[in-house]
Amino acid sequence: MTVLDSRPDIPGDPEGRVIAPIEASTALISEAGVSMAPVHDLGAGRGPFWLDDWLRANATDVLAWRRHIHAHPELSRHEFATTEMVMSLLRSVGLKPWVLPTGTGVVCDIGSGERCVALRADMDALPLTEATGLPYASKNDGAAHMCGHDAHTAILLGAARALAGAPELPGRVRLIFQPAEEVMPGGALDMIAAGAMEGVERIYGLHCDPRLEVGKVGLREGPLTSAADLIELRLTSPGGHTSRPHLTADLVHALGTVITSLPAVLSRRVDPRSGTVLVWGAVHAGQAANAVPQDGVLRGTLRTADHEVWTMLEPLVASSVESLLAPTGVGFSLDYRRGVPPVVSDPESHALMRAGVEAALGEAAVAGTEQSSGGEDFGWYLEHVQGAFARLGVWPGEGPMADIHRPTFTLDERSLLCGVRTLVHTALATLA
Repeated sequence: MTVLDSRPDIPGDPEGRVIAPIEASTALISEAGVSMAPVHDLGAGRGPFWLDDWLRANATDVLAWRRHIHAHPELSRHEFATTEMVMSLLRSVGLKPWVLPTGTGVVCDIGSGERCVALRADMDALPLTEATGLPYASKNDGAAHMCGHDAHTAILLGAARALAGAPELPGRVRLIFQPAEEVMPGGALDMIAAGAMEGVERIYGLHCDPRLEVGKVGLREGPLTSAADLIELRLTSPGGHTSRPHLTADLVHALGTVITSLPAVLSRRVDPRSGTVLVWGAVHAGQAANAVPQDGVLRGTLRTADHEVWTMLEPLVASSVESLLAPTGVGFSLDYRRGVPPVVSDPESHALMRAGVEAALGEAAVAGTEQSSGGEDFGWYLEHVQGAFARLGVWPGEGPMADIHRPTFTLDERSLLCGVRTLVHTALATLA
């Protein structure tokens, strides 16, 4: 997850107008008139029959939806056109979706009954300029789907429309099309505040992984991503001449003390098995070489994979900073912003998702995956219900691995159909 500030001038339509209608026949043809062929369904024939039939007839649509969203990216909390597109496609098969009070984000139930399982996809793009050269590359300057959220949305749309055509479901499946995953606080909190978790017993999600070959799904019981908090420390000093540091408070020396000593203090106060790490990303102070500056700022991220450790970090950082700066005489203010909890897949949800992957793509599709220090606001849902999160392979199996959050990120579109099958089978396994 990337932490960004919301800005009023970012791409997106604040009036919520609908983007151009999408048709598979046109979305699979480039502006140069070059046809882009549909992709092979790696899970074809695994059933159930209604899912095989739906994908056989509609796989081209899933690709078209993804390419259309990719070409029209919208930044966090400005996903107005994407929201309208999702609403239209769900309504067209008789479903009754509703939009969050914030104006972006969609919730929709399929089926009936007391039991309910949720499937989540995020919809927002990154503030990057795309450099892929794709025929359906971003048309919005300064916005691009370089994290795969366009794929996540198309996958959940495919799962939704397939499930809507099922002869019978053993319960309800709740679709959560989430806005604003790329900012903090993220859209998961908007979803929860709007009641999207009410009545849900488990929740599942997927995220594109360019280090994993298409046809594979990375699963891990326990911590998958880390909590990610922001620290901003502002220091103040009377200032003065560097020839007389004893007559003032040496602000730059104080900054250096915190920069080097706070990570060391935390490494001795926190269990090293928790994967806790503090890394500074920005430091600013002063202009002249012979002047002690009057103010300075230090910013960094503090991450941990341990939920219990996460709950104790804020007071520990506050007391440690106070102790470190007390001898220096500088003033300070600490802004500690809690980001996202770690994503932790509980054993039962992990087992159910594994069963879903095996049913969807075969036992060989199950792959292990490493714990990441990155943040993902899916963790907020797991504060309320149990669930599991998985990494969807999008690497073609040859050539370079184009990492996410880079202007050159691309994915193998066979992964879209793998994702549809995985979500459908995971929901069925949970409700069985």
